[in-house]
Amino acid sequence: MGWWQINADTLARTRFVLSPLAETFAAVKLLHAGTAAHPGERAWLDAHLPAYERRLSGDPVTALLIRSGLGRNWIADFLTPTPRGEADFEEEVARVREASAVDARAHLTVSLAGPLPAALHRDDLPERAADLLTHVWTEAVRPYWDRRRRVLEADVVARTAQLSQGGWAAALDALRPGTRWLGDNRLQVNLHGYPPREISGAELVFVPITPQRHGWVAWEEPDRYAVVYPCSGVLADTGPEAVPESLGALLGPARAGVLVLLDSPMSTTQLVALTGQGLGSVGRHLKVLLDARLVRRGRAGRSVLYSRTPAGEVLVKAQRE
Repeated sequence: MGWWQINADTLARTRFVLSPLAETFAAVKLLHAGTAAHPGERAWLDAHLPAYERRLSGDPVTALLIRSGLGRNWIADFLTPTPRGEADFEEEVARVREASAVDARAHLTVSLAGPLPAALHRDDLPERAADLLTHVWTEAVRPYWDRRRRVLEADVVARTAQLSQGGWAAALDALRPGTRWLGDNRLQVNLHGYPPREISGAELVFVPITPQRHGWVAWEEPDRYAVVYPCSGVLADTGPEAVPESLGALLGPARAGVLVLLDSPMSTTQLVALTGQGLGSVGRHLKVLLDARLVRRGRAGRSVLYSRTPAGEVLVKAQRE
């Protein structure tokens, strides 16, 4: 298994960040695979896969580049620069474009686990990769980014609450398949048999993405490391569950939407992120639902979480049937 040695100070400084480029690269992986994890992904693929395939069919060099960079056990490092915090897409993709051609060819040789095809012995590979990522961002990710960002922010809130309840061991064990806390200052990052890495003193970030594949790890040795992981599947769909018309007529569509979302406990911040409503509006809806005993409030560490009561469950279930 692949694991990183990490001391307590480094773990204490660890944070969650969002990355438009990571989201876009995850979208490229999803387009490359062509298989969906849920109906929302299927609808997105149906909308964007044909145009993506047409673009690559007209550019066989870039098509070969992407196939080669998405190795079975390794991703070409220059395609996934380590996120450095809250940066916009243009800032992030510039780092792909500025990668050296020598490094790009070396990274592709590793991802291929074999010799580089003759067609890739060229100096414009980073520029081609950046152009494709920019195309996917512009056509297939940016139109949904506001919604996706809210989903990712909600996932970070949920992970932070989990961290406050059970510590890093609980938070990391639930992060993605192959990631868990091993004890003795060891973080397992995947199931591959790679040599351990000492990252104590470096910056470590966790980066959520909405496509429900397996994620990846990235680094800029020795200073910066990242674990990119699929956000909670419950949050990753393209939109919240439709509110039954009869329930909306009874409670009002916005308030009913809050009640429907509470299949699992959520904080006010999560509800704001998922509904797009203002904090004051969500607070008022929760107060009415609390007074009607349709939801309950409980504390989990530092977070206040809301969930449906049995009466709320009966109401929602009755209106769904």
